[in-house]
Amino acid sequence: MKVMESFDFQKKMMARALQLARQGGEMDNGGPFGAVVTQGEEIIAEARNEVLCNGDCTQHAELRAIQRACTKLNKNDLSGCVLFTSCEPCMMCLGAAYWAKFDYIYFAASAEDARDFGFLYSNMYYASDPEKRRLKFKMIQICREEAVSIWQKLKREEKLIS
Repeated sequence: MKVMESFDFQKKMMARALQLARQGGEMDNGGPFGAVVTQGEEIIAEARNEVLCNGDCTQHAELRAIQRACTKLNKNDLSGCVLFTSCEPCMMCLGAAYWAKFDYIYFAASAEDARDFGFLYSNMYYASDPEKRRLKFKMIQICREEAVSIWQKLKREEKLIS
């Protein structure tokens, strides 16, 4: 695994993922989730959750960003890339990240935070034996408070779709 970019860059990319999440929540098109894929210090792809507007339960922000990155780079191996996501990935998105071979995943809100706000969130993976998981990438949580504040605001405004 390569050495990760500066913490300032990490926070900047997470801020972008959170901005996409905020937009998604305000647009009512799929929920307050956003994701950014980087290579070095370049944004390769980004996406919001579009489950509702596309009528497709697989249109999570992470999957859409991964698909766009693979298309842009014309390959399915995203080794050397990093995924920044507004929430800890669900099992479906984590599976895609595993197949994409990311070096790192940075997330803001936790799976527990998502469940607390009423989002359908499988804990099968997270409840499993850590020794059996064998992830090939590091998962690092940053900017949790900022992510949760988006959901709190949407809940107060009665706009939170979970």
